[in-house]
Amino acid sequence: MSKIKIVTDSSAGLTEDEIKKYDITIVPLSVMIDGTIYVERETISAEEFPDMMSAAKSLPKTSQPPIGKFVDVFDRLGQDGSEVLCVNMMESISGTVHAAEQAAAMSSTKVTVIDSQETDRGLAFQIIEAAELIEKGAEVPEILTKLEHVRDNSKIYLAIMNLNNLVAGGRISRFSGALSNLLNIKLMLEVAKGQIEIRLKGRGMKPINKFLDDVYQQMASGKKIKGIGISHVRGGAEVDKMKAKLSELFPDIEIVERTTVPIIATHTGMGAYCLLYYTE
Repeated sequence: MSKIKIVTDSSAGLTEDEIKKYDITIVPLSVMIDGTIYVERETISAEEFPDMMSAAKSLPKTSQPPIGKFVDVFDRLGQDGSEVLCVNMMESISGTVHAAEQAAAMSSTKVTVIDSQETDRGLAFQIIEAAELIEKGAEVPEILTKLEHVRDNSKIYLAIMNLNNLVAGGRISRFSGALSNLLNIKLMLEVAKGQIEIRLKGRGMKPINKFLDDVYQQMASGKKIKGIGISHVRGGAEVDKMKAKLSELFPDIEIVERTTVPIIATHTGMGAYCLLYYTE
C-alpha cells in the first residue's frame, strides 16, 4: 500500500506542531512590498507582515507559488512510491489551486489536487482530518468524502474594520470606500461555497457584535463543535473579547488564535478578525 502525503499552501492556518506531527509539506506564496519580494514562512512571517504593510508606500501584491515549485515538491514526495493529496485555498482569492493542477499534470507522482473552498484555519480543519484518516490507512476516495463533509460543515465569518485595503486593491470604488470610512462603516463577510459574501454592513461595532452574538448562540445550540479558530490582523480587544466568549461556551475545545497570512491580510486590512469553526 502506497503512502499518501499531504501538500498545502502557506495560507493554511496550521500550527507548527501540527505541521510536524502530520508531516505536512507547505508550498509558500510570496508577497511584494515596495518592490521587494518576500516568501511566506521563509523570508517573512505572518507576525511581521502587518507592520510592513502599514509602512509600505503602496498596497503589497501577493503571488501564487510558481508551477515549478509544485512540480519539484510533488516529484520529491513521490520518489518512494507515495502519492500526494494537495489541498489548497479557495480559487476565488488565489490561482494557487490551478498552479497545483498544472503541476500535477507535469509530475511523475500520482497527485490529487483539491480546492478546499476555504482558507486559513478553515483549510487547516480539512488537512488535519485528512491526515488523521491517512494514519488510519484510508485511501484517497474515502479522504475526499471526509473533506467534503468538513467543508460543508464549516463556517468562516470575517469582520472588516476599515475599507482602505479593499479600495486600494480595487475591490470597491475609491469614492464609496472614502464615504464608508467617514461613516465608520464595518463589514461582516462570510465564506460560502468558496465565495466571499457580504452578510452585514453597518455603522460602528454594535451591528458586528450583534451578528456575532447570534453566531455564538447558533454554535452553542447546534451540532457538536469540532474545531474553532480565530485569525486576525492586529485584532486587539475585539479578538480578546471573542476568545473569552468562545472559551466560556466551549471550555473543552482548544481555540487556535493566530495572525493571518499576508495574502489574506492584504485584502482585509488592519484590525480585521475572523471566526472559523466546523461541526460534526
